[in-house]
Amino acid sequence: MRALPGSVDDVLALLAEGRYVADRNLGTALFLALRLGRPLLVEGEPGTGKTEIAKVLAERLGRRLVRLQCYEGLDLASAVYEWNYPLQMLEIRMAEAAGAHDRAALARDLFAERFLVKRPLLDALEGEPAVLLVDEIDRTDEPFEAFLLEVLGDFQITIPELGTVRARERPIVVVTSNRTREIHDALKRRCLYHWVDYPSAERERAIVAARLPGADARLSQQVVAFVQVLRARDLFKPPGVAESLDWVQALTALDRTELTQDVVEPTLGVLLKYRDDVDRVRGDETARILREIAGGDAGSAGGT
Repeated sequence: MRALPGSVDDVLALLAEGRYVADRNLGTALFLALRLGRPLLVEGEPGTGKTEIAKVLAERLGRRLVRLQCYEGLDLASAVYEWNYPLQMLEIRMAEAAGAHDRAALARDLFAERFLVKRPLLDALEGEPAVLLVDEIDRTDEPFEAFLLEVLGDFQITIPELGTVRARERPIVVVTSNRTREIHDALKRRCLYHWVDYPSAERERAIVAARLPGADARLSQQVVAFVQVLRARDLFKPPGVAESLDWVQALTALDRTELTQDVVEPTLGVLLKYRDDVDRVRGDETARILREIAGGDAGSAGGT
């Protein structure tokens, strides 16, 4: 297992080793989270690389990645622990067959740790050093968010039948949110915070080059320019960096090295995930964007 980075520059270098192109603001937030032992709450639009932060950290630091994918209705049995009821029933039948009469002792035995099924949160506290990714926390409901306060604040979990389980070694915690709803202030106070915005054209070109080193450079530049213009349009869901990468890969698979209208329109479904957005871009708008990027106006879109 690798030692934690000793400076912001070391964090940026570590991320770069994992082909993650970060700006200094993210590097600083991540360094402070690692140095202070605090969870990092990362918010931003879908497809901007929030989840990838935890993946790269785990890979480069040599730690397990423990991922809790959040969703509506997520409960403790799926996120923290549950009891192995079939095994407990088998234990009861075996005890009865053996003539056991001490019901109190049997009840205590049934809630021994061997019957405990550990889910991601408990596993991250009790297992080998880990990076805990709590992904898309905004998809859960407020009661579950309230439960997380103990985990993220004290790095412990209370199990009524066993007592309080404390982390052997604090996991590195990355919490992501697409901000489909506001996260409660109590949870935010337990975390450091960083907003991941869409990258500038320059940084997005660097991301594509790092993630897809074999891609045609001219095609990659045109894709980034096209996507940067799209993000400035009035779309229901602008494409993220993930979609830029997908589009470069799709066009490469089609043996294309240049964006033209007959190439763009059939592949818009790689970039845009809503019919209204596709309809808005197809046709005259596609031609307009292609003329715009051909004139070089989009090369600096989004700043530097």
